[in-house]
Amino acid sequence: MSGAATPPTATPPPPRLGLAANAAQFTLLVAVNALVGGMLGQERTVLPLLAEHEFGLTAHTAALTYILAFGATKAVANFFAGTLSDRYGRKPVLVAGWLVGLPVPAMLIWAPDWGWIVAANVLLGVNQGLTWSTTVIMKIDLVGSARRGLAMGLNEAAGYLAVAGTAMATGWLAAQHGLRPAPFLLGAAYAALGLGLSLLLVKETHGHARHEAANHVPADRRAANPAPAKDEEHGQLTTGQVAGLASWREPALASASHAGMVNNLNDGLAWGLFPVLFAAAGLSLTEIGALAAIYPAVWGFGQLITGAASDVWGRKPLIVSGMLLQGVALAAIAVADTFAVWAAAAAVLGAGTALVYPTLLAAVSDVAHPEWRARAVGVYRLWRDGGFAVGALFTGVVADFAGIRAATWAVAALTAASGVLVWIRMYETHHAPR
Repeated sequence: MSGAATPPTATPPPPRLGLAANAAQFTLLVAVNALVGGMLGQERTVLPLLAEHEFGLTAHTAALTYILAFGATKAVANFFAGTLSDRYGRKPVLVAGWLVGLPVPAMLIWAPDWGWIVAANVLLGVNQGLTWSTTVIMKIDLVGSARRGLAMGLNEAAGYLAVAGTAMATGWLAAQHGLRPAPFLLGAAYAALGLGLSLLLVKETHGHARHEAANHVPADRRAANPAPAKDEEHGQLTTGQVAGLASWREPALASASHAGMVNNLNDGLAWGLFPVLFAAAGLSLTEIGALAAIYPAVWGFGQLITGAASDVWGRKPLIVSGMLLQGVALAAIAVADTFAVWAAAAAVLGAGTALVYPTLLAAVSDVAHPEWRARAVGVYRLWRDGGFAVGALFTGVVADFAGIRAATWAVAALTAASGVLVWIRMYETHHAPR
């Protein structure tokens, strides 16, 4: 007796790309990235002052060891975040990043010596590298090619507005309750909430990238040649080949990598030395917290505009103008000596960074094939966040020999030079769909 025929299994519909089609998950990932930014923001105001007042570190190079540890570790974690998310999926890497970040606030609160602070920043670097990189990759997976600039603007705005808000909040908490433990209790709450949301509500997005890969057309051919690129040329690359393209071989990818590194070099200066400069000028903890917040706040809000603007005007003009504007702002900080002028210069620095930050990520996503895009983002972020480590060493040495203002002048020159180099070498990567 023959059995009943098995009914055919319905083929599941392919993933839908686009911001509207994935609004719920995209919004959730924006919220998760705000918590990632808050983990970083808990340190921006307090740690430079903690180094001097509680641990007695007067040499700038020694005090900046926590930024060196953070930047080096985050850079490496960025690289592995891209590789691991291609191999195992995005969500496991995101959850792992939050697990690594859980001990950080407790270590900062109870650190008996500076070595504990450095160790906490090693863990924070892993946390930031895995979680921030993965939220970037997941949003790129979801939105498709047309709105990547807007997507990156929303992602980076959420992260850096959280940095700004937390920097201001921790400055107020430190003024009211001391440098420890109150400011770092915010970080403990962020870590617990981020882990819970990532475990319970975030969904895997790797399938969206695979779906997009089937019909991908590279950015440099899209306008002139509608035919898909050859897999052996664009889809099937080893991690070493991707690293070579993103580091020096491919003009747009390499330009993004070096501009990103210089951008975070000057951010490391702002994070590690500006609070010390402001304190030496007699500013209060509340004023220092406000200055530490203005820069990432303008940076964060600005990205709501600049990410979408790059979808209309292209990536290159915003990157070049942003790097040059940062150079001007840093020069102004080097010569200023009042709260009002520093506040204005910090706002200009934030505006320049807003022009650059989401646009560089969008440019990398324009050029990279979906099959190796996560790895390309990882390599770009390896170089970009390596700027923290390079900046800690470079600015610390210059500041010890010639002062913080001299270090600021040097970084201003490097930032402007990077803008000129992008103008010379980078081609426009974005072609709006017709």
